[in-house]
Amino acid sequence: MKKARSFLSSLTILSQLVAGSALAQQPAKAELKVGFVPGPYIDEFKVGVEPELKKKGYSIRYVEFSTGLEANNAVFKSEIDANVMQHTIFLNSYNERQKTDLVGIVHVPTPPMGLYSKKHPLGTPIKPGSSVAVPNDPVNLQRALWVLRDLGLVEIRDSKPVDVSELDVIRNPGGIKIIPLEAAQAPRALEDVDFAAVQGNFAIYSGLKLTNAFALEKMTAPYINVVAVKQANANAPWAQDIVAGYKSATFKTAILSDRFYDGFTLPDYLK
Repeated sequence: MKKARSFLSSLTILSQLVAGSALAQQPAKAELKVGFVPGPYIDEFKVGVEPELKKKGYSIRYVEFSTGLEANNAVFKSEIDANVMQHTIFLNSYNERQKTDLVGIVHVPTPPMGLYSKKHPLGTPIKPGSSVAVPNDPVNLQRALWVLRDLGLVEIRDSKPVDVSELDVIRNPGGIKIIPLEAAQAPRALEDVDFAAVQGNFAIYSGLKLTNAFALEKMTAPYINVVAVKQANANAPWAQDIVAGYKSATFKTAILSDRFYDGFTLPDYLK
């Protein structure tokens, strides 16, 4: 009888240890809500980051937005935990305008802005008087003007990204017609203009290929997109688990083995 009681007691202790271990493996925040706008970032996350997060017990809810403003507002209001759709310059500009405190916690593979055309064969010279659609938000307008500058089409003055406008073009010898419009509309504008400077995410989403761009921007670190969260959450375990997911072998293999990502600007941790 004594042995039976001792055996039952041991079973009870063992079951408690197993249950305790299972609970310890469960993250404090079981569901992560992550926001995206049209582009390749949601697929990057699904193939390379989600598998790592699931190993740690998280479930993922994907929330899609039409604009970056909506995605940032949702993070700030804690409607979602993080978003993946913007570079640091845009994020800082948003914070400055909205008096918010979002921060980037890890860079992600990012397709560069490119100059595209459906009216002119690749490699043909850009003629004087050509019309060029550009983003109408100051930060990405500056990137588009840099592309035109690097092609020798315009000269521009140095300005803070948040202050840039078409008036920053100080020399335009070929009379290039610069047409600002909502960045997401740029791929559709190719039916009406000679050229359009298209942000990488919108180019990929609309089926444009980086290899078909007349020119690609020389992308530097501040323009590589980031995962953004509220500053108070930057060091939270779940946020750092997202970072670890991007820096995992699973993510590296998923990106580097897929030719789709050829031409993307890669974070240092993938080089």
